[in-house]
Amino acid sequence: MSCDQGALAHARAGRLRRAAKATSGFLALALSAGLWLGSPAGAQETQIIYPGSMAVTGFPGTVIPNFDSSESEEGGLPPGVDPVDETFIDTSRASLRVFDVSHLGGPASGQLVYTPPPFEVTAGQIGEVFGLTYDDGVRDGVPSGIPNLYAAATSLHGIEIVTPDADSDGRPERERRGAAGAAFMEGQFGTENGGGPGTIWKIDGITGAVSKFADIDTNSGPGIGNLSFDPIHRQFFASDLDTGLIHRIDANGMLIDTFDHGVAGRPAHGLDPVADDGAVMDIQGAAFDSEDPDTWGYTQDERRVWAVAYHGGRVYYTVGEKAEVWSVGIARDGRFAGDPRWELTVKADKDYAVTGIAFDNKGFMYLAQRGPVENRYDYSRFADSGKGEVIRYWRENPDDPATESVWVEEPQEYAIGFPQGNRQSAGGVDLQYGYDAEGNLDTSVCTDTLVNTGDKLRDNPALAEQLAAGGPFAVHGVQFTPTPLVKPANVPPFGSWFVDFDSYFEDPEVEGHVGDVRVWHPCEGRAGYYEEIPGGYLPPFYPPDFPPPGNLPPCLAVEDVQYFCTPSGLEADLYLHDHAGFGGDSIKALSKTPGVGVTSPMSHAPGTPYTIGITGHYPGDTVDVGLCFYRQSDRDKGGYYPCCKMTLPLRTPAVSCEP
Repeated sequence: MSCDQGALAHARAGRLRRAAKATSGFLALALSAGLWLGSPAGAQETQIIYPGSMAVTGFPGTVIPNFDSSESEEGGLPPGVDPVDETFIDTSRASLRVFDVSHLGGPASGQLVYTPPPFEVTAGQIGEVFGLTYDDGVRDGVPSGIPNLYAAATSLHGIEIVTPDADSDGRPERERRGAAGAAFMEGQFGTENGGGPGTIWKIDGITGAVSKFADIDTNSGPGIGNLSFDPIHRQFFASDLDTGLIHRIDANGMLIDTFDHGVAGRPAHGLDPVADDGAVMDIQGAAFDSEDPDTWGYTQDERRVWAVAYHGGRVYYTVGEKAEVWSVGIARDGRFAGDPRWELTVKADKDYAVTGIAFDNKGFMYLAQRGPVENRYDYSRFADSGKGEVIRYWRENPDDPATESVWVEEPQEYAIGFPQGNRQSAGGVDLQYGYDAEGNLDTSVCTDTLVNTGDKLRDNPALAEQLAAGGPFAVHGVQFTPTPLVKPANVPPFGSWFVDFDSYFEDPEVEGHVGDVRVWHPCEGRAGYYEEIPGGYLPPFYPPDFPPPGNLPPCLAVEDVQYFCTPSGLEADLYLHDHAGFGGDSIKALSKTPGVGVTSPMSHAPGTPYTIGITGHYPGDTVDVGLCFYRQSDRDKGGYYPCCKMTLPLRTPAVSCEP
């Protein structure tokens, strides 16, 4: 067989689907993979991120270095050598791509979408990455409108190790087990650029330049679960799969402090604290097995934090394989508030980790599962795919006191991919703008499209005839679905569009080769559900007809107000301070603005803000709200009860909640 040098130089086993038992079969696959279209794009003068840009992470593919004898005297494979032993991560291929998905080419019909060539960052630059987030685009203190992109090192696409070349073939020796002198394979963690398993990389949104942003240097190999950016305090959060800690990182990449869910979070829900067991990944120790994730030094499942998402003044995070969703508040100075709260235990068919979490501005929380971590020696499988779900929850309205969670008990599910069961989630999820009937991006409609990563998205022999017109079947990438299309709608998902991660379609059997997805979707003019909305409130005053006696200060002050969107409309969380020691624990709210309705809950949980609902107003209006602050025990006695009264003028945000 003769092939040109270019093909051989980039020969890889694609996303090798199976162990190659026959050398000839393996080489045919490796060489055909060299025909992958496109080449890594370098830094450019114009911006690489626009509203609607979609970043996706995934496994870059493999290569047999120095295979062509014309390139190296040690090239080729001697008889009897297993090609898999000589196959390595292809550092010239991309582990991160940024796609232009502004035009999907027509109405959704389950088809593959061919996008313009994406901007690419190679495995040689950053290694293998999973978690993604954007910042706010503030540069030198000035908003630019163009964010930077951040990507975190991962073990979710396998752990590959090598020892120095021992057979003089110009290639290091692949190792299945820990061995003296072992090192991480090139392309695993971007070591050429100073990266490691705890590295967070920064990709400049204007130039595409890549730099190391932060490093959790205590991470021994498990990597980072996911990332989130807090635009209010301009800081980042990263979950550490080695220790279970959530790290707080400032805008300059400096680690500030941590939150330990296992010790500080679990007791808030009546669970025993679980400290990190101190296990680490030791690739030079005999116990390490590259095909056994239990030897990789992950912290215990009970404290293992996967996804993180800053939302409405809190960091929401997911824990464990039998996934739970928790949150912890962020104080006004940006610190962890020390008020961890169990939100819900995920109801899904399989107890899989939730590695992606996203919120829209209609009151929904979206969760994406990823199958258990695996690492086949032939690179074919990094997760047990085919049963992972993408689901969404929303808050009960009103809260049902008979249920433990404030979220609904039964989530809604989306049909992901065409294989039977439609549960092909690879663990990444985010929201995109809306699309019109012809598949063109509509930035006036915020968070109207679900985007999620998945495996084998168009593979279903029973539907082959219908699917054939829409492109190749072996699509491992991203699915786009209008958010209203929850099951049983869109089963099978012909109401969705699909984008492949690497435009290589000869790999139907791989699993877990796609990672996370993040969309840059700034939503000016829209309020975000449980997102802080600029606008604030006017200073509260004590009404003339209820003056404080003598020179005493008012018995009640409002320290902060945060506005949220819910399925029922605008809500305001009031942070009240009992200056006079009145001892109130409940409020009653009444609108003093004609035509505007104000509601308040019948009960209030200690330590939480007081929530009121506002309807019938125009965005930006100031609504006068009368508050009665009282003790529930006094009211329960019947008759007159003392009430600290005030009128609070709330300046509602000049944005509207989408219905």
